[in-house]
Amino acid sequence: MRAVKPTLQYDYTIIGGGIFGCYAALHLAARGARVALIEKEAELFQKASIVNQARLHSGYHYPRSLATAAMSDEHKARFTEEHRDFVNFSFEKYYAIERYTSFTDAQQFERFCAYLGIRCERLDDHPLFNYDRLEALYLTEEYSFDPLLLGKYYKERVFSNAQIRVNAGCRVEKATAQGAQWQMLLSNGTCIESPVVINATYAASSAVNRLFGVPELALTHEISEIAFLASPRFAGKGLTVMDGPFGSIMPYGLTGWLSLSSVAYTHHKISYENLPHFDCMTPEDLACRPEAPGICSSCPRRPASNAGKMLAQMQQYFAPSVQFEYLHSFFTIKSKLKASYIDDGRPTEISLLHTTPRFYCLFAGKINSIYEVEKII
Repeated sequence: MRAVKPTLQYDYTIIGGGIFGCYAALHLAARGARVALIEKEAELFQKASIVNQARLHSGYHYPRSLATAAMSDEHKARFTEEHRDFVNFSFEKYYAIERYTSFTDAQQFERFCAYLGIRCERLDDHPLFNYDRLEALYLTEEYSFDPLLLGKYYKERVFSNAQIRVNAGCRVEKATAQGAQWQMLLSNGTCIESPVVINATYAASSAVNRLFGVPELALTHEISEIAFLASPRFAGKGLTVMDGPFGSIMPYGLTGWLSLSSVAYTHHKISYENLPHFDCMTPEDLACRPEAPGICSSCPRRPASNAGKMLAQMQQYFAPSVQFEYLHSFFTIKSKLKASYIDDGRPTEISLLHTTPRFYCLFAGKINSIYEVEKII
């Protein structure tokens, strides 16, 4: 007869081992809480936490969403100070307004920056850029964090904290509310219970909510690509072209790579369902399902790279002397609230969806906002 494992008791259970889940676990453990951290993948920091452009947002990116822009800038100083060893401070960052089809013109962008009180120095001439395609070019102040170093730092802190129990390579298979406790059965056979659960899974947010019987988030999902480049002429610099279906090239933290993203070509496939459904998911692949999406970068069925298209799109904003070499790409599922299509905002939402026992859903896409969890929990 199979022995029944004892139920392990925790003050908090956090589902999702990216930057938001790890920070929440450390924040709670520092206050004496016993925390169970559950991550489907074999390691922490494998998906969206590293597959992004590593922009430490100051607000420039969201001229049509003042709320997102203000929140980005609100936490920048604290995040920068607490993670200085993983931040690239030493590059020149330019923002440009596309001449023909931008949703924002130069005057609007300047008013927006003035309202936020962020640097916006207009440059009427610069040898690296093609002004035939740019209405205006601005020297700004924006930093880049290093996702790889940041992930190493948080993994070491989490695994060395005696208050945190990491359950990697497993999922919650069953969850029931019993009085003031959530009782959970994990796929590795472990039984745990706690009075509070925090869902920080990002792309799997609605799937986890559904498992716990709480309201789902109205989400869309995209299989997205970040390409990486090298360029001797543009090393130590970054350009983001606003505002619409354009793109951005900027340093990827301290790696020496330039990250390349394009509104038109970064996102390969889209799913409008609350759980991500893509044609590359197969019934035989248990590592990637709508209720538990996998790691796209290592998947043999990931889309063919759009790096050539992205680079061709961005190359037109540079002088002919600026050339780039493609290195490689990362892929992941990026998710956002359906309501964000109105203004392109990326709000951080921490919702209390069940009171006794408590269940929070933490949904965020901007790394500066990891501190928002402190306001609620």
